[in-house]
Amino acid sequence: MEVAVPPREGGPVAPGTVLALWPPVAPSRRPKKSAVLFFEVEILDARTRDKLCFLDKVEPQATVADIKNLFSKAHPQWYPARQSLRLDPKGRSLKDEDVLQSLPVGTTATLYFRDLGAQISWVTVFLTEYAGPLLIYLLFYFRVPFLYGPRYDFTASRHRVVQVQVPPQVSPVTPPCSPQFCQLGNFSIHVALRNLRPAGSKTRKIPYPTRNPFTWLFLLVSCPNYTYEVGSWIGFTIMTQCLPVALFSLVGFVQMAIWAQGKHRSYLREFRDYPPLRSPIIPFLL
Repeated sequence: MEVAVPPREGGPVAPGTVLALWPPVAPSRRPKKSAVLFFEVEILDARTRDKLCFLDKVEPQATVADIKNLFSKAHPQWYPARQSLRLDPKGRSLKDEDVLQSLPVGTTATLYFRDLGAQISWVTVFLTEYAGPLLIYLLFYFRVPFLYGPRYDFTASRHRVVQVQVPPQVSPVTPPCSPQFCQLGNFSIHVALRNLRPAGSKTRKIPYPTRNPFTWLFLLVSCPNYTYEVGSWIGFTIMTQCLPVALFSLVGFVQMAIWAQGKHRSYLREFRDYPPLRSPIIPFLL
């Protein structure tokens, strides 16, 4: 049987001739799936350069947090929170959200590990920080005899300054005072900052005032929690008229001012539309 190209339009076609399509159609081919390029990650000790772990076939989209989880399976004593992974032994720690394929490494990546030591949660830190002073203060407030001797066996201090520092739940004769007011403002700021970031998210946003009047200080300063804390210590110093308390308040203010300035600069670098009226810790001054 003869296969021929179709003749010109209107021309005769010989009997028994099979017509072929013109131009010829190439057979369809399924596209080949591109091969996934996996990474190899070796983790060395930042001090001794000893090899601690070798991870094979790590996906390019894996984050540093994923690598920490894989590393902790080989070394359970180093859970992810106490790991610091770096590109250079003396460099900065990589962020958990950094993606492997975006790092300046080849298909065989070398990371350096440093042990950050045992880690505790921020909840434990704050409970430890505040529970101790509160309990110790109440111990002195009730003036138990074994602290001051049998002749001071009255159940509570008779001094007005001591009484105003005790929460109303303990001493209902207690009126509101400046330190208690500032601590309530400090608590309100921490709640506002917590609600600013959804659970499980690391997205950073500009903090703004809420319906809570204590948060309106965000209109003037970047770190109102430090402002409130300094205010509470100033009020406590005025009421106690104690030199050691005044020195502690001064040192605490200097340290919190350094932290506030650093956070303020971080806000300015990260957010182009950051409110220009805000100061780090003291409105219009510092």
